[in-house]
Amino acid sequence: MTVRTAGLAGLGLSDPMFWTRPLAERDAAFAHLRSLPAPVRFPEIDVPFIKGGDGYWALVRHADVVEASRRPEVFSSEPTTNSIADMPGYLARFFGSMINMDDPRHAKIRRIVSRAFTPRMLARLDDRIDETARGIVDGVLRGEGTGDFVTDVAARLPLKIICDMMGIPEADREMVLERSNVILGIGDPEYGVGSQISPVSVGLALTRLLDAGMELQLLIRRLGRERRRRPGDDLVTALVHGNVDGERLTDQELGSFFILLVVAGNETTRNAISHALKLLTVHEDQRALLLADPAARMPGAIEEVVRYATPVIQFRRTLARDTVLNGHPLREGEKVLLFYNSANRDEAVFADPDRFDITRSPNPHVGFGGPGPHFCLGANLARREIGVMLRELYTRVPSVRSTAPPDRLLSGFINGVKHLPYEV
Repeated sequence: MTVRTAGLAGLGLSDPMFWTRPLAERDAAFAHLRSLPAPVRFPEIDVPFIKGGDGYWALVRHADVVEASRRPEVFSSEPTTNSIADMPGYLARFFGSMINMDDPRHAKIRRIVSRAFTPRMLARLDDRIDETARGIVDGVLRGEGTGDFVTDVAARLPLKIICDMMGIPEADREMVLERSNVILGIGDPEYGVGSQISPVSVGLALTRLLDAGMELQLLIRRLGRERRRRPGDDLVTALVHGNVDGERLTDQELGSFFILLVVAGNETTRNAISHALKLLTVHEDQRALLLADPAARMPGAIEEVVRYATPVIQFRRTLARDTVLNGHPLREGEKVLLFYNSANRDEAVFADPDRFDITRSPNPHVGFGGPGPHFCLGANLARREIGVMLRELYTRVPSVRSTAPPDRLLSGFINGVKHLPYEV
């Protein structure tokens, strides 16, 4: 099958330079892809130590992303969802998790860990989330910040809540944040390969990635051993003592879930909060709407921020058997990438999709993943954290706004904000 490339000015989605282009240009490229009669297949790019495969199909329409999400028996999460290339074994050992599994193993592990995300368990966190957000805004009002919204506000709430849930000691929390940055930022000069891509720089980046995963694994395994001996009132205790059909999480599964939780639950929520400040600064009419009635408009604002920003850009699936999607044949073994950012701007689903509108209804975005067994387990916790943080900010510091463009993460996986200057 012929591999075609598409994009703006000859850049394909596989080219890291595509993700350095302005957002408007990237959105235009995805709009062009959505207008085509069939999915486009892109090549994979070889990098040192990791050989690319035979390419992947880009699923960019909302209907296609939803259908693939609903058919896990065809669109498999194995061997991986968070890497276009198949991970070498030494990386897969650290970064494999339940998002890279199909049923029945996925269902068993999800049943164990989902006990931490029931409505009853989340209700227990309400006071802690409120108190933490208030304390963060207290510090902003006292002028204790650095002038970087990500550092002062957005990164602090989800990190504290996740570490509190897991029972992570205070002394280890900064390390957890730094290592999660390394894991998601491997392609970014600040965290990963540096300004020049070469065998040496990629090798160093992979070493940093492996070291970061190892440190997080060792931390949670140590805590797991302690909780087996002395149970506490935290998620690690629930995980090491929980079982389904007589099965418990192995040390490897516990470590992989912890990496998933700190990366997905910390980084994506902090990015949504950061994007919210920028969006509500640029779109003053929407800011005024929110300030006029925060309680009534906050739920819609949260959903629209997640739709418009889409913190997780894409996940991969692999065809378990031949199928047809939207009239297009796909073959067993082929890869597809589910581009949530493009699905969330699909003109067939969202009226005027490039408009930021906190009153948008309905808003069937896929910012937390498509429907199906891999829908984000922590979606309701993320919504709660985003809403509480924005409520505290805009009711107590209504003048807060960003003062410069965000310093964006160079990534085709996470729509990340590394730094965002602000003022109150």
